[in-house]
Amino acid sequence: MEFSVCLQKTDRGQVPLVGGKAANLGELAKVDGITVPEGLCVTTHAFSAVIKQVPGLAAAMQRLDEPGADIEGRSAEIRALIKEMTLPPSLVNAISSFLHENGDVAAWAVRSSATAEDMSDASFAGQHESYPDRRGIESVLEAIKSCWASLYTERAVIYRQRNGIAHRNVTMGVIVQRMVPAEASGVIFTADPVTGDRTVVAIEAGSGTGEALVSGAVVPQGVKLRGGEIFARTGRGNAILSDGQARVLAALGRRIEKHFGSPQDIEWCLLDGVFSIVQSRPITTLFPIPLRQDSERHVYLSVGHQQMMIDAIKPLGLSVWQMLAARPMHEAGGQLFVDITGQLASPASRAALLNMLNRDPLIRSAVEDLLARSFLTSQPARQESTPPAVSEPARATETNPPPDAPDPAIVGELISRSEVAVEEARRNLDSKSGKALFDSIADDLAALKQQLTDPQSMQALMAGINATWWLNDRLEEWLGDNGVVDTLSQSVDNNVTSQMGLDLLDVADAIRPHPAAISFLRAFDEGASLAGLGQVEGGAEALAAIDGYLARYGMRCAGEIDITRTRWREEPGLLVPMILADIDRFPPGEAMRRVDAGLRRAKAAEEEVLQRLAALPNGADKAAQAKSAIDVMRAFIGYREYPKYGWVSRIDLHRQAMLREARRMVESGVLDRVDDIFYLRFGELREAVGAERADRALVVVRRAEFAAHERLVPPRVLTSDGEALFGDFRRDNLDANMIAGLGISAGSVEGRARVILHATASDIDEGDILVTTFTDPSWTPLFLTVAGLVTEAGGQMSHGAVVAREYGIPAIVAVKDATRRIRDSQRIRVDGATGVITILS
Repeated sequence: MEFSVCLQKTDRGQVPLVGGKAANLGELAKVDGITVPEGLCVTTHAFSAVIKQVPGLAAAMQRLDEPGADIEGRSAEIRALIKEMTLPPSLVNAISSFLHENGDVAAWAVRSSATAEDMSDASFAGQHESYPDRRGIESVLEAIKSCWASLYTERAVIYRQRNGIAHRNVTMGVIVQRMVPAEASGVIFTADPVTGDRTVVAIEAGSGTGEALVSGAVVPQGVKLRGGEIFARTGRGNAILSDGQARVLAALGRRIEKHFGSPQDIEWCLLDGVFSIVQSRPITTLFPIPLRQDSERHVYLSVGHQQMMIDAIKPLGLSVWQMLAARPMHEAGGQLFVDITGQLASPASRAALLNMLNRDPLIRSAVEDLLARSFLTSQPARQESTPPAVSEPARATETNPPPDAPDPAIVGELISRSEVAVEEARRNLDSKSGKALFDSIADDLAALKQQLTDPQSMQALMAGINATWWLNDRLEEWLGDNGVVDTLSQSVDNNVTSQMGLDLLDVADAIRPHPAAISFLRAFDEGASLAGLGQVEGGAEALAAIDGYLARYGMRCAGEIDITRTRWREEPGLLVPMILADIDRFPPGEAMRRVDAGLRRAKAAEEEVLQRLAALPNGADKAAQAKSAIDVMRAFIGYREYPKYGWVSRIDLHRQAMLREARRMVESGVLDRVDDIFYLRFGELREAVGAERADRALVVVRRAEFAAHERLVPPRVLTSDGEALFGDFRRDNLDANMIAGLGISAGSVEGRARVILHATASDIDEGDILVTTFTDPSWTPLFLTVAGLVTEAGGQMSHGAVVAREYGIPAIVAVKDATRRIRDSQRIRVDGATGVITILS
């Protein structure tokens, strides 16, 4: 068993033996033109052999994995045990011989090299310790033990837990490497680490050795290059690197990047005109770039931001969504994007596209930034349709009359057709299995795609949206007030999402008279079964109410357009906190009371608007036009939420059918776990079912990729160069305690901010202001409690906007980094009319 190996003889295939850092350095040493200081690797075999001999260490490591473990205390215990151990004589002799053979070296750097370090999806940068300037055998040996101990620092333990890496699966190699007495040192990023632009090489440089630079103790000088040419320098004082040296470093960086096949974060040092490389690891924070078929520049728009779903999606979910899309969608980082290059490059279509992007000012801001920099060359108009994710009608102009609308009876007909289609699909799928099942699912997805783009459905959708915009524009022009439109749209018919929240209030009313049932629910643990509820007094009535609710809404869940997400019907316990919150916060009959109050407010607002309009010049005509638009809006705006309800109802049937097949595949040994199917694309899964054979290795790789995607922040706009753009609100005269967003539901409210990332959170009280990344229909029950809403994603007609107006909640969306800039429990003011959030305390 090898306890040590020459660094220059290692390569990236030896990560299990020497760890990630050492394997990468050994690999670099083999690249032409790359200088790596010589060194010796203490292998992971040495680490494993030594720690087995330490009394109490195995038990201490096991305690670290216990639920609720005191990570700080237990990791400190493990480090102390490791530092006290005795190194085997064979290892001490090998290190002593190496130091003796290199007696002319004044100092050594002793560096950690864990097996989970410098990985493609988790770099572990800064998680483990290194010890520079070690002189003499005793100093080196103590540093080796300290490196091993750093595998169990509190931050390293937490980092592994967050990245899903088991402690027992990670071991530590150590590098004893000649320390270069550098004149200068620094870092090369072969992609801009801030913007993601892969065409940029960013170099940081400081005088002397790199410890102060890496630790952040000094501010480096910066140089940026594109195509080998310098275009930016930052930092004070005389330039540490000449232009020629910067170009040499950039070329070295590109050579290393090409060798490893991905953008790299590279540490370098300079002595006597020679650059040495002392580390290279992948940059794991870059957002991936969609695959393209040419070398031209492209601009991609995030579909998730348009659909209020910016969580990473597993491969099955992505592929099913793509099967429903009206035009190609491109994958990157667990997200979907549409290519808007043709429309943006053509002056003929650019203005219309920018108008469509008004629904999310941050997206428009990002696109305008690219235009200002001439990122694309102007091209003739292409024959391509508008991306469905950004399609919107033209806004009303001063001369436009109220928009036309179909007969309101069409709404009921469309809903009926959708319900019939769901039942037909249910009967068809229930009778199928194997490959025939997947053929039927593919056929039903094609039928659903047609339903989602049905001209009559689109006409009904746009009738309500057009009327809303017409009223906003005209009432602002005629009365100087468009906030009243939000009140005019309260308590409308056919809003299935708003009704979902009201129906949960009715469930609470059904359970409220039964104290034993309520006590059962208060003691309920998430993930447990509700079956025991039927055994307590009043439990049968409570179960019946919950089952009735699930019969209509059980297909819903957070992130519901992703077919891989667990549905309420599968884990009904997800509803328990919301039911208890409704029981605690509202009196009986609250649902009907809210509907009646909304109707009264809408009627009073309509009467006031029409009276004010009638008093204006040409008032009778203006009032008549407004009355017509109000009627259209109230008849159709509720239908805005229904197509998604029908969509989710259908893919829930597909999900349940595929899960049945997955359970059979697990029983027959084709798959290891039922949820393995989520990491295969639809076509791959259909093929696996037909062949009774699945690519298990691919599932393992996809699981790791998805875990990496979950840690990424998806951009609103992405370029083919890798630049990730998030946009900015351009507002003047904002104080430092103010944050701008898009106001989508009028009104002003002050309250406690509750920063919540999951719809199941129950720690929210009446009068609180909900601050989150995005909402979808599964969040609707919380809207009954909160006094205001702030989200990072969204637009004028997104789910949060429609429901907030329906419930009369002041709301602001498209607030950049809201969940980081607003702290939980801060007191804030939300002004839905101006789109401004004020931090009060």
